[in-house]
Amino acid sequence: MATLPGTDPTDKRVFIVSGHIDSRVSDVMNATADAPGANDDGSGTVAVMELARVMSKQQFPATIIFVAVQGEEQGLYGSTYLAKRAKKEGWNLVAMLNNDIMGNSTGHDPEIKNTTQLRVFSEGVPATETPDEAKVRRTLSSENDSPSRNLARYTRTATKQYVPGHEVILEYRPDRFLRGGDHTPFNQQGFTAVRFSEVNEDFRHQHQDLRTENGEEYGDHAKFMDFAYLRKNTGVNLATLASLALAPAAPENVGVLTANLTNRTELKWTAPAAGKKPAGYYVLMRETSAPEWQQKFFVTDTKADLPHSKDNFIFGVVSVDAEGHESLPVLPKPVR
Repeated sequence: MATLPGTDPTDKRVFIVSGHIDSRVSDVMNATADAPGANDDGSGTVAVMELARVMSKQQFPATIIFVAVQGEEQGLYGSTYLAKRAKKEGWNLVAMLNNDIMGNSTGHDPEIKNTTQLRVFSEGVPATETPDEAKVRRTLSSENDSPSRNLARYTRTATKQYVPGHEVILEYRPDRFLRGGDHTPFNQQGFTAVRFSEVNEDFRHQHQDLRTENGEEYGDHAKFMDFAYLRKNTGVNLATLASLALAPAAPENVGVLTANLTNRTELKWTAPAAGKKPAGYYVLMRETSAPEWQQKFFVTDTKADLPHSKDNFIFGVVSVDAEGHESLPVLPKPVR
C-alpha cells in the first residue's frame, strides 16, 4: 500500500486504485500448486505499480492510495479489511477503482479479439441504501444513478478524452454474473467503487491447474497476456484518477426546487466546503431513458434556471476548475 499525499492540507479527499496479489488453481483450497496468476490478477497489480510510478512524479491536491490486496480469491479478505478500516477511520473516500483480469484481449474463442474496449461494472442501487433513501429512489426512479454508476460514466468520459482509440463499456451490474471483486466490500461499506475487467475472458487461463489437455494449454501464464492492451487499460485508470484528483470537490447540498409548478428546472447548491474553489459548475442533463449524460451547461453561480422540465430529464451538478477538471456529479434532491 503506497500513499501519495495530497498537497492541499484543506483537501481531505482520498482516491484508491487496487489490484490483488493472490492467485489460485482449480481447487481454491490448494495452497501448494504453482499458480502464476499473470492475468488474475498480475495484470491489476502491475497496473497499480505503474500508476504509482507515473503519478508519484506529479502533484495532486487530493490523496491517492495505490494498493495490492491479498486474499481476494479466498473471500475478499484484504479489500474487506481496508474498506472497514476506511469506514472506521472516517476517510473521505471519494472513489475506488478496482482492476481485476484486465490484461488479455483474446477470449476463450481464439477468433474473438478485442483490443479497444474495457468493461466497467458498477452497482445500481447502493448496497447501504436506507428505507428513506429507497423511498426517494423509487419516487425519482433514480436506480440508474447511484454514485458508483456515475463514477462508471465518469471513467467512460475520461477515456474518450485521454485514451485515443479506446472505449469503456458500461456494464449495469455490480460485477460479472453472480460474481464479485475487491470493489464489493467498499460498496458494502457505502463507498463509491467500480471494477475494470477485460471484455473477453479466457477461462482456460483463469483458476486452472497447469496442464495440457486435448491439445490445449491451461494455466494463467504471462505468455497469454496482451501488454499493449494492458497499457491502454492502465491509461484508463490514469485518466480517471488524475482528472478526479485534480478537480475541485463536488458541490454540496444540491437540490431541485419543487415549490412552483413549472416546466422549467430550478437548481441550487453550495460550494464545496474545503479544497480549492471551483472556477464554475456544469449542470449535466440527459433524457430519463438515456444511459449517458447528453448536455452540459456552464454556470459560475451556485444556482441554475433551465428551460427544460424536470419531468423529462435527469440532472446532475459537478464542480470544475479553470483547466476543465470535473468532480463526480451530484444528483439533486427535491427541496422547497
